[in-house]
Amino acid sequence: MTNLPVRERIRGIDTVRGLIMVIMTLDHSRDFLHFQGPEYAPTNMATTTVILFFTRWITHFCAPTFVLLSGVSAWLAGSKRTKTELTGFLLKRGLWLVATDLLVITFLFTFDPRYHVFVLEVLWAIGCGMILLGLLIQLRAPAVLIGGIGCMLVVGHNILDYIPVPDKGMAGNLFTFLLTGRGAIVPLGGDRIIALLYSALPWSGILLIGYMFGLLYKTGYAADRRKRVLLTIGSGLVMVFVLLRWINGYGDPAPWSAQRNIAHTLLSFLNATKQPPSLVYLSMTLGPVLILLALIEKAANRVTAFCATYGNVPYFYFLAHLFLLRIMNILLILGSGIPMKSDGSPLVWQVQGFGYPLWMVYLYWVFVVIALYLPCKWYTGYKRTHRHWWLSYV
Repeated sequence: MTNLPVRERIRGIDTVRGLIMVIMTLDHSRDFLHFQGPEYAPTNMATTTVILFFTRWITHFCAPTFVLLSGVSAWLAGSKRTKTELTGFLLKRGLWLVATDLLVITFLFTFDPRYHVFVLEVLWAIGCGMILLGLLIQLRAPAVLIGGIGCMLVVGHNILDYIPVPDKGMAGNLFTFLLTGRGAIVPLGGDRIIALLYSALPWSGILLIGYMFGLLYKTGYAADRRKRVLLTIGSGLVMVFVLLRWINGYGDPAPWSAQRNIAHTLLSFLNATKQPPSLVYLSMTLGPVLILLALIEKAANRVTAFCATYGNVPYFYFLAHLFLLRIMNILLILGSGIPMKSDGSPLVWQVQGFGYPLWMVYLYWVFVVIALYLPCKWYTGYKRTHRHWWLSYV
């Protein structure tokens, strides 16, 4: 998640990003407060319910949108910088995001000051994408070529579904960091490990494509033309998703199948692979997002203003909502009388026997979003009236 100087912000982008962040909070509220055991995972067709599945599925739109819009924002940030200045900004910003995952997000998830487990997730993926983008820009690669490289990474990644890959040693670890991200555990030696949840290159490809999409927002580009392009590409991606998913071939390593009823068969059809992000998954999510970007650009009402409040300060909100949910998680566990002991998971503190019904999770979700509205509004105003160097990173 990257921040632009306030004077360069585009309302439609901030509105969509803010809406996605509100939806993201629902997923994290479910992670922290609805733990029922791994056998009741939202995507387990044998045990899931329609409402539980869609509570998880709607949040599939979050990570691809963050990464894509980070690429768009990188292009906009470079519109008033030299190539060298933009490269320096992206490299520093990328390293900042990776460090945030390693030090801040890891601590929030584990509460282990000795860092026996390092967590690499969405901020790591965006950071890697920014570093790669910065290097390509320094090599004077044009935006269209950068976007083409991104398309190759996104479209061609599923070729690896058919190729044997190393799973041990240095080569296996390198392959895991760059190309896989299905809950991979990478040993560091001794008693320390890395929990790699997001792979670098497939997600970086989305950011590179987003950088190319920044061309649609350059000064002088007609809004009506931009709308047509976004609608055309977005609709095309939706059709690609339906076609590839129906064929049940290339594009996703987990085929859909007939289930015990029509509703669950539909769920199976929609249950595309997120880690690493399959072509089917990205077509399913980015297509509707591009359509939404086209339709919402000129919208100006209380709803769009509400969403933009969060979209103005994505990094700030991301850390603040995780911190608040983590504190709620601990206090509610303590209040329930359950012994404060992890079940062994290196991620969210999912204590056996703890968890609230889904309807209560929705109430907590609304509480968290509303509780952070005024802090986000204040911070937006602070950024608008101050020009400290660190505001470009927070």
